[in-house]
Order: sequence, then C-alpha cells, then structure tokens
Amino acid sequence: MIISGRRWGDGGAGIMLALWLSGCASPSHPPAPVEDRTRAAPAVVAPTPASPGPYRVRPGDTLTRIALDHGQSWRDLARWNQLSNPDRIEVGQLLRVAPPEGSESPSAVVVTPIAEPPVAPSVPAASASTAAAPAAASASAPAASPATASPPARPPAEMAFAWPAQGPAIAGFDEVRNKGIDIAGRAGDPVLAAADGQVVYAGAGLRGYGNLIIIKHSATYLTAYAHNQRLLVQEDQRVKQGQKIAEMGSSDADRVKLHFEIRRNGKPVDPVKLLPPR
Repeated sequence: MIISGRRWGDGGAGIMLALWLSGCASPSHPPAPVEDRTRAAPAVVAPTPASPGPYRVRPGDTLTRIALDHGQSWRDLARWNQLSNPDRIEVGQLLRVAPPEGSESPSAVVVTPIAEPPVAPSVPAASASTAAAPAAASASAPAASPATASPPARPPAEMAFAWPAQGPAIAGFDEVRNKGIDIAGRAGDPVLAAADGQVVYAGAGLRGYGNLIIIKHSATYLTAYAHNQRLLVQEDQRVKQGQKIAEMGSSDADRVKLHFEIRRNGKPVDPVKLLPPR
C-alpha cells in the first residue's frame, strides 16, 4: 500500500487502516437524542382572557361618557381610579374601566331568567305486585304529549326588555349617527324602565342627551333614557320593569321625544332587535 508517496508494509498499512476506521466510527458530534413518541403530549391550557386595558382620556371626555361607553357606573370608575373629584379628569390620563381582579362591581345587578312553568316530576313505574290496580285507573287518562314539555329556561344574558314609551319610533338605530331609537310623544308622557335594574346615573351632565337616566340591568346590559322633561328617580335607586322613571320632554333636543339606548358591554345595539314586536 502506498500513502503519501511511501510504501508501507502490511503492518503499517494495517495500523493506518485501523486508525482511519476508528475516526469514521467515532464522530466528533454526539448522536442526536432519540425522541420518545410513545408518551402523550402535555395538555395545552388555554390562557385566561385578559381584562380590558386602561382607557386613555380624550378631549371632550367626561367620566359619565366613559362609563356609558364601557358599560359601567361612573361611581365605580371614580372608586377604581381613586378620583377624589370625578369632574376633574385630564386628557391623556389612564383610567381603569373594569373591576380590579378578584372584585365585582357593586352596581352589578343579578338578573333572574324568565320563569317557566314547572315540569311535573316523573313517577317511577309501579312494581309487579301493585301494577294491576293503578293500571285500571290510568287506562282512561290521556297520555302526556311530548309537545307540552316546558321549553328550556331563557339564558340570563338574553333579557326581556319592554318598550319604555307608548309612542311610535321616529328614528331608527344607526351605530354612528344614532346609537339608539327615538320615540315620539307629548311633553309629560311617562317614560318607563325597560327592565329591572339600578339607576347608575340621573342628571344632565352628558352633552347631547339632556336630562338623562342610565339603568344598569346586569354586568352586560345598560339602558339610557334621554331628553326627559323631569326625572323621577335618583342614583342608586332600584327600579322595576314598567316603573315610571321620568316624563318625556325636549331637553337638549329639537322636539319632544325619548331617545332610548341599549348597551351590551358598553357597545350600542339596536333596541328593536331586543324589544317585543308591536
């Protein structure tokens, strides 16, 4: 064997061949680890949704406006942000608009779902020793129809709202130009609470709404009643559906009317879709 121009004997060639094979059999990098695919993959836990971040105050904002747009009470916002004077907020200021973690808003109203007729409990089958007598008595009784079974209860989030005034709707919902509906009427006509709840605002501090009432019905829903002539309820007062809360008027409006809004998590929704048909 000739390597690098030299002839080696059988012994030298054997040594070199052994060294060369040894180098090939011992790589410089350690072998890749073997993945055990027989074990089950760890369960993936979905992250907990984060609460809404802080809101940055814009020019023209008021605490009442911010609270309405986030489905909260202005009192709660003042408490969460430790505002000694709720009328003084600054442009660019960051405000908490959701309850601190682990706490609930005291203005939250627990909404009970609409009650449905109770379903009669099923009677267990009679034993063989007593089956004869009841069988004769029940032979003439009509069998219960599956169609008469009570439907499932309405989820609490789907509230049953009632019309807040008797007049016709004169302006429909538009998410940009009209965040509710306008209902016609005469000065002094009754304005009624659309559902049970707690009054979280009663005043005239929100430009464009005149004498305004805001009622919180649950952690999800608010309703607003604007342009009233006279307010008949106070903040923190509990009201019932159909209760007279104000008298219709034209405050901060071009005519007598009720401007009515329904807010879901602070976002305006079309009231007609949640009100009973007329």
